[in-house]
Amino acid sequence: MAAIGPTTTAAVKLRSSIFNPHLSSLSPSQQCINFTKSFHSFPTAGSACNRKHVATGVRCTAAGIAAEAAETKPRAKSKFEIQTLTGWLLKQEQAGVIDAELTIVLSSISMACKQIASLVQRAGISNLTGIQGAVNVQGEDQKKLDVVSNEVFSNCLRSSGRTGIIASEEEDVPVAVEESYSGNYIVVFDPLDGSSNIDAAVSTGSIFGIYSPNDECIVDSDNEDELSAEEQRCVVNVCQPGDNLLAAGYCMYSSSVIFVITIGKGVYAFTLDPMYGEFVLTQEDIKIPKAGKIYSFNEGNYKMWDDKLKKYMDDLKDPGPSGKPYSARYIGSLVGDFHRTLLYGGIYGYPRDSKSKNGKLRLLYECAPMSFIVEQAGGKGSDGHNRILDIQPTEEEAAATAEERISGGGNLRNFCDLRSKFAEQLRLFKTQE
Repeated sequence: MAAIGPTTTAAVKLRSSIFNPHLSSLSPSQQCINFTKSFHSFPTAGSACNRKHVATGVRCTAAGIAAEAAETKPRAKSKFEIQTLTGWLLKQEQAGVIDAELTIVLSSISMACKQIASLVQRAGISNLTGIQGAVNVQGEDQKKLDVVSNEVFSNCLRSSGRTGIIASEEEDVPVAVEESYSGNYIVVFDPLDGSSNIDAAVSTGSIFGIYSPNDECIVDSDNEDELSAEEQRCVVNVCQPGDNLLAAGYCMYSSSVIFVITIGKGVYAFTLDPMYGEFVLTQEDIKIPKAGKIYSFNEGNYKMWDDKLKKYMDDLKDPGPSGKPYSARYIGSLVGDFHRTLLYGGIYGYPRDSKSKNGKLRLLYECAPMSFIVEQAGGKGSDGHNRILDIQPTEEEAAATAEERISGGGNLRNFCDLRSKFAEQLRLFKTQE
């Protein structure tokens, strides 16, 4: 860089005096330094004056003082501005709603969902349809995609370095993450709900819930085969009531890939933008309608239901002069049926019958996370007698089925008015008034 000659110094001095006439009393080197600082500094909300293009020799006026005193108006949101899941999580972390470790866990889950979404979309091409040949702990035939999705989900959680114990519907028991990758959170999940629909390209989804650890039940081991029987029981004892959930959500793989999440402060939905490969916020603070006219039950089991439940279902379809009949919608995928109920209201249920004494939904992996979501949206999850989130799972329930109904508003109240007449337990998701 060439040295600043007399002409350059004079020019700097002249330009400097435009900003501050007092610089004329300073040495040339001091003027250059001050000019550089003035030229490169950016105005702030509290700056003495707002720098604008002004005529030569015109100084900033006292109008800047008024600008300093005026309150800063919130920036208007552009219609082109997008909020990604990653950005949203960081905002929640900055606000103190979640900590950095939970942010990482949720980010790893979203990454798993992106991978599974790709696998689902290419299942037919990649020969991932059909049965694997094994049976999971629930007694269900495992699909090829069940096995792959479980591996993807587990690997993403392990690699996050923030999960201590993971419990999958596809595994016999919850397992402790190796010490070198271990963290503080417990994650329960169903890697691919509704996988029986894969071959027909019907909606499927992943479900998850996140708990804080029970300090007395954290087990560190590099080889889970070395865990003692007592330690294995301790791992299973991480099963907690849904009321202890810190976060829960699901990802639906359908015409769009939709990631729904709650961290205990409302329910938010993000849609995967294939152009960016990012989940983008599309629905904020979702509220389930107070009343709906859709019921979602597998009526193929109607003859195996209790007579009183049959009567309730008949009343939905033929309410008499007091109201309009409900419409039936049933996909056979919990995530798909739940998502519709969440948006449109109504009632979803999978009651027990003479064949499935406890229904088919799992308390730990499905019922509790979905109930947490529906309550955050203003609805209810009930077994007809108790709030689902209050139910304490046992060791057996870590790998057992459960009846459930989820719903919104008046639908649940109408059902609960009849609950004393039901001999069986039910679990349902419904709307809440």
